[in-house]
Amino acid sequence: MLPVAQTPEQQAVPEIEVAYPDEQLAVKLGIEITEWDPARVVGTMPVAGNRQPFGLLHGGASAVLAETIGSTAAYVNRVGDRRPVGLELSCTHHRSALSGHVTAVCTPASVGRTVGTFEIVISDDEGRRVCTAKLTCVYRDATPSA
Repeated sequence: MLPVAQTPEQQAVPEIEVAYPDEQLAVKLGIEITEWDPARVVGTMPVAGNRQPFGLLHGGASAVLAETIGSTAAYVNRVGDRRPVGLELSCTHHRSALSGHVTAVCTPASVGRTVGTFEIVISDDEGRRVCTAKLTCVYRDATPSA
């Protein structure tokens, strides 16, 4: 029997080893991964609890959602035992999310043996684009130690 998943990444990839499972930012932000395969990874996050001072969804929370979903896609697309490490994340915020949930859909733009680039589109409950992000990961033979 598989252990109960403690992080969104473990929901999608149960064999992933998560260091410090009780300190994961994605868990604190309420991120859930709902769909995963090499062609598409989908996740959600509530707006409540992730707001900036004016009551809108915090842009940094959108960036964490994009990084979480994109990194999971990078892991699902890895070659062999190589592990992805984020190299660059860029986010363009198009509109505000005020309530409900946002949904991130990640698709690979290019995946090679050493570098992968992923597009993440974040939308609100009405399907309106809130943010477009691009994540580039480098694949390493081992994850650097903390």
